[in-house]
Amino acid sequence: MAENMFSDLSRVIEQVGKDKGIDKQVVIDAITQGMLVAARKKFGTYREIEATYNEETGEVELFEFKEVVPREKFIDEEVEIPYDEAQKLDPNVQMDDSIGIKMEASDLGRIAAQTAKQIILQKVRDAERNIIFNEFEERKGEIASGIARRVEKGAIVVDLGRTEAYIPPREQIPGEQFKPGDRIQGYLAEVRQTTRGPQIIMSRADERYLMKLFEMEVPEIYDGVVEIMAAAREPGQRAKIAVRSNDNSIDPVGACVGMKGSRVQNIVQELRGEKIDIVPWDEDITRFACNALAPAEISRVFLDDRNREMEIVVPESQLSLAIGKRGQNVRLAAKLTTWKLDIISESTAASRTSESIFNLMLIPGMNETMAQNIFQSGFGSFQSLASATSQDVMTIPGYDDPDKAEKLLNDAKALVKKYETDGVPVPTTPSINKQSGSSAKEQADALLKKELNKLNSQTAEEE
Repeated sequence: MAENMFSDLSRVIEQVGKDKGIDKQVVIDAITQGMLVAARKKFGTYREIEATYNEETGEVELFEFKEVVPREKFIDEEVEIPYDEAQKLDPNVQMDDSIGIKMEASDLGRIAAQTAKQIILQKVRDAERNIIFNEFEERKGEIASGIARRVEKGAIVVDLGRTEAYIPPREQIPGEQFKPGDRIQGYLAEVRQTTRGPQIIMSRADERYLMKLFEMEVPEIYDGVVEIMAAAREPGQRAKIAVRSNDNSIDPVGACVGMKGSRVQNIVQELRGEKIDIVPWDEDITRFACNALAPAEISRVFLDDRNREMEIVVPESQLSLAIGKRGQNVRLAAKLTTWKLDIISESTAASRTSESIFNLMLIPGMNETMAQNIFQSGFGSFQSLASATSQDVMTIPGYDDPDKAEKLLNDAKALVKKYETDGVPVPTTPSINKQSGSSAKEQADALLKKELNKLNSQTAEEE
């Protein structure tokens, strides 16, 4: 039985390689190793046994190797053979040579042969898994299509033909449902090698899936004429994609939209109605941010390059449009630009500016014009000014002289220490008092004058 089993296995090497797509040599190595393990299990590891594949007969042969010794020194028949017996097998044999003696596969027995068969099947499975893993590792980053088979713990199992892929709940478009047998496509996001074989993770929620869909739908993107620079999604609801053209004669947005919106509509349909904003990319981050927040109109933009933050001022009527439903528009724009975006109305911006100017004018000797210069240079309070360096202060118009910059810095630090020592809060601009006839500016000026007089009198008493 064992002989027939090994004989059958050797004959199907070609067929297994053809059916499984496995290299013939891999199958041969699996069979020879299986037979070798079976032989060692039967006869023990003490004996020196080798398995080789005979190309002519198409069978795997077992050989036991023994050392040729003189008859008078012959002791162990399992590892040694007398010289006179060795000559019968090979007339040219020499003393101390190692001679191979062919073993019959039938000697292995049924259990050992079954062990060999299991090892061979396992090796073939491992080889097949490696082939599948390497194939999908090369395809990672592409779009694949398959048949939805079942749902396991919320993950959709997709039949890709030679293997299965999983779409975890986090990689699904919310509200999307697939029945067994439905065709489904997704982005090959990850390929892992596990003890159970390759595990393929597909995604329908990844930004890269959106980008690949545009690449498939828009020839200009595929050809490299139009380039996708960034993408942001809230799957199933809304997405933004930034594009630029490497050819001045081609409009990147128009190319992506297509004739009567045909191209983008095909993608929207695949994403189950997800709204897509196509944004012109710009090297100027300010313009790019304004494009990303479209269709909202932008009044002014204040940049904080160090912290990658942006304060964007919009008219009152545009505030809700810029922010979007539940903050969706500004969230996607922030993700697209990779900057933190703070949307404020013009009235709020005016109030913040007024507050900052008032705060900066608490510095002794500070007038409104100087305070505005400091504010426009990125310092919104004397506290932030106190934590700056001399080099930073010297970038403010009028303070490029090292001595002036150092004095301003010291005055700001002294003011911070003064309020901390006194334990009183820093005054803020007053709200408009409608009962009095004075304006907000007049009230602020009055409070500022009062605070400055208080500081000056305290300084004089200390001296």
